[in-house]
Amino acid sequence: MRDDDEAGGSGELFDEGPFDRGTDEDAVEQSRTEDELRQAAAILDPVPAELRRIAVEAYALHDLDARIAELTFDSLVDAIPVRGVADPPRMLTFHTGELTVDVEVTPHGLMGQLLPPQEASIEVLSGPRAGARLTADDLGRFIGDPPPAGPFALRLRTGDETVVTEWLRA
Repeated sequence: MRDDDEAGGSGELFDEGPFDRGTDEDAVEQSRTEDELRQAAAILDPVPAELRRIAVEAYALHDLDARIAELTFDSLVDAIPVRGVADPPRMLTFHTGELTVDVEVTPHGLMGQLLPPQEASIEVLSGPRAGARLTADDLGRFIGDPPPAGPFALRLRTGDETVVTEWLRA
């Protein structure tokens, strides 16, 4: 059997499909179609101004030199339910490098600890509003008011280092 027979008899292995890049004219037409679809979406289903403002301000809070602490445990997902406990606190663990941040979220507030224990200033980020400021003591412990109902993250400043946790909902 010849190679062109295996490819459908045309002599070319990839005539059409995902490997066909098309012509420059096709690319121009795709770009034009994409622009028209964007314009139609902007008119028929625009992004609410408040959502756009929150998104821009949340991005502005991004620290380029900060390390991101990854969520490694969330009791809503990873824990086994306990019988008889109606409203258990949410337990979160974030990790980056040598630093671990354990946080307990309850309707009454946040409580947490940095491991290894160390002092830090902590800011509860919640979009456009100025976040609550917390302080971790020399044992790494901190407490604060309940986080906002919407997405939030923690920004920790320990000496020369800045760490930001992943964003999540309380």
